[in-house]
Amino acid sequence: MPATGDGRGPAAPHRPGAVAEVKPPARSQGGRASERPAGRAPATPSAAVLPIPHPRANGGDGPFRLLVIENDYTDAAFLEQLVADSGAAIELHWAQGVPSAAERLAGAAGQGRRPAGRPREVEFSCVLLDLADPADQTGPLQGLDGLHELLRRAPQTAVVVLTDAAGAELGAAAVAAGAQDFLIRHQTDGPLLARALRYAVERRRADESQRRLVEAELRGQENARLQRHLLPTPLLDGAGLSFTRRYRPGRSRALLGGDFYDAVRTDDGTVHVVIGDVCGHGPDEAALGVALRIAWRSLVFAGLTGQTLLTTLQHVLEHERRSDEIFATLCLLVLSPPSAEGPTAAEEQARMYLAGHPAPLLLSRDGEPGLLPADQAGPALGLLHCDDPGATWPAQELTLRPGWSLLLYTDGLIEGRVGAGSRRLGQDGLIGLIADHQAGGLTRGRLVDSAIAEVEELNGGALADDVAVLLLERQPVPLIMG
Repeated sequence: MPATGDGRGPAAPHRPGAVAEVKPPARSQGGRASERPAGRAPATPSAAVLPIPHPRANGGDGPFRLLVIENDYTDAAFLEQLVADSGAAIELHWAQGVPSAAERLAGAAGQGRRPAGRPREVEFSCVLLDLADPADQTGPLQGLDGLHELLRRAPQTAVVVLTDAAGAELGAAAVAAGAQDFLIRHQTDGPLLARALRYAVERRRADESQRRLVEAELRGQENARLQRHLLPTPLLDGAGLSFTRRYRPGRSRALLGGDFYDAVRTDDGTVHVVIGDVCGHGPDEAALGVALRIAWRSLVFAGLTGQTLLTTLQHVLEHERRSDEIFATLCLLVLSPPSAEGPTAAEEQARMYLAGHPAPLLLSRDGEPGLLPADQAGPALGLLHCDDPGATWPAQELTLRPGWSLLLYTDGLIEGRVGAGSRRLGQDGLIGLIADHQAGGLTRGRLVDSAIAEVEELNGGALADDVAVLLLERQPVPLIMG
């Protein structure tokens, strides 16, 4: 690369790697910059000059730090002069070669992992990479190879490349490879450099925002696909039931929580329904809930029910949970096939098993909802060992009258607060709330949605716990799923 003729003697070369803070030039009374020898630091400005906007990584009030990758010592003064003429407060840092620059960029990005006693690295707003004329390339990482290595090791860096006039095509190729802009050395002045740096930082920021937006959209699409597979499709063909379900994880942006549900109809016409809640709110609890739900469906189709089914599920829980403190509550319903004989043929028989779970609500068309009896409830799965005499779950026999509706739910629905105090909604509050919405003529999906919305409104916002709600109804119409 040709010398710039800055008048500096051969005994005083500029050392790449040193820091040179270049301040805006002083202004004369006529408004023009005062003349001074090239390469010498300018005088302190008499009027404040707005700095170039810097990326958020610099915290909002820090200086604009430019890391210059320059192999030729004699060109340092030329770049210093351009920065000085730009009229912007830019702090220059130097690196001799791409490997050295990449190490400094990586060190600035990993401040929290630096060894004890190692000086803290500064964070850089932008990188200026001097691409030599291809005829002058002698190093192992010159030209686009150096740029590729820089972007590979510091992918979040805003990069501007500098080329000779003969290297304009190389500059365009550098932009295509990932640089934000390129400049031709002898066609560049200070203001143009300042604009290029500002553009590079803003374009890098916009590119990053766009990348995150695309990632969020793809993640949302993938989450929707996963949710369709992880949340079950009830198998109730021929059951003559309407089945409305709603599911909301308590954690922000979570795909699933620890709550789970399912419903299937076996070959003998019996309908089996489960709703459960794994304690906790993390991904481990969500995975455990999915495992229990899949195990429940498999065991039901294998012919297990009641005490035997719950004991087997507890064995699954004990082997799959990450700690002995994890437990799960369940409510099981087993609906016998409707009978076509006798004077009470329209009534249906069912068995309910409660394992530490809140009892469902029995809804009525002409009366207030009521809780199903819970005096036969057993402990939550995982609280007692299977050999413990208390680990039993007796069946509660139920008779369901024509037009019955059952609302099953997890405790996230009733543990929401009412107002700013410590009062919780509770089961009594849920009964009154459902009664009010039924009196307003709401049914099925609208009833469930409005109930959840009011619970959240009473809570003052989204519920902290996961919520699963099932509304199972016997209707003289084809199966409807809401």
